[in-house]
Amino acid sequence: RRWRAGGVWRKAAGTPFRAGVPGPDAVAGRGRKVTRSPVGQLADEHGIPVLTPRRPSEPEFIAQLTELAPDCCPVVAYGALLPQPVLDIPRFGWINLHFSLLPAWRGAAPVQAAIDAGDEITGASTFQIEAGLDTGPVFGMVTEKIAVTDTAGTLLQRLADSGSRLLEATLDGVEDGTLQAVAQSTDGVSYAPKVGVEAGHVRWDQPALAISRRIRAVTPAPGAWTEVGGTRLKLGPVELVEDELPERVIEVRKSGVFVGTATTAVRLDQVQPQGKRMMAALDWARGARLQPGAVVE
Repeated sequence: RRWRAGGVWRKAAGTPFRAGVPGPDAVAGRGRKVTRSPVGQLADEHGIPVLTPRRPSEPEFIAQLTELAPDCCPVVAYGALLPQPVLDIPRFGWINLHFSLLPAWRGAAPVQAAIDAGDEITGASTFQIEAGLDTGPVFGMVTEKIAVTDTAGTLLQRLADSGSRLLEATLDGVEDGTLQAVAQSTDGVSYAPKVGVEAGHVRWDQPALAISRRIRAVTPAPGAWTEVGGTRLKLGPVELVEDELPERVIEVRKSGVFVGTATTAVRLDQVQPQGKRMMAALDWARGARLQPGAVVE
């Protein structure tokens, strides 16, 4: 699950959360119905008010926060920079859970960037939000090994589990005064910009390992894709093999569907033609009736 939420925390009887700031409701499903975000649904179930500013700089939002007088505002993947007047409202500030070992991979897509770069270790950090992009002092970290089969989805799920416990411990430590934030190092700073649809377009002139990493980095969203005969084909993670094929050439064998890269070939696993479900690559290739020498674009 992708988390996109902020919270307003004040110690009180019952639930300590006084309000939630979830991501906007979205149109989803075949019926194209407006669907409440998961965090919004959770807030509704527990009777927690929801604040829905279009921008956190809106005067109405600032007034609502001021009236709530929160002690602290925990944040996970909110997606908007907070202006200083908003940062100044809670007495313990805003504490963000970020899915990297800061200062590595500041920005919108740290999990995707770590996989794409071939990192072996990543993790989650809690830090005090300030005006800069993920530059604030850090309260705590947890580490996580990146498996060679990890996608952004599987890795993010593990980090969400361990990170939620880290965030809870951070809030407790800030409340009782046993935890102090430490300034981030100026060494090892890297950035992870938002990943768009075009980032999932596979470049077959790259080495097989780089292609595999990129596909896993954009799975499940926005998804990896290529084109065959002018039609888009979505790709699941691929398998590295020792065979050699010319770049972009597709070869269908009894053992699977192979595509040439700048180094060795890769074997396709699951693919999704436009308008259809995910299926085994060999089943797709048989139905597509590819001609000898067919290529991906």
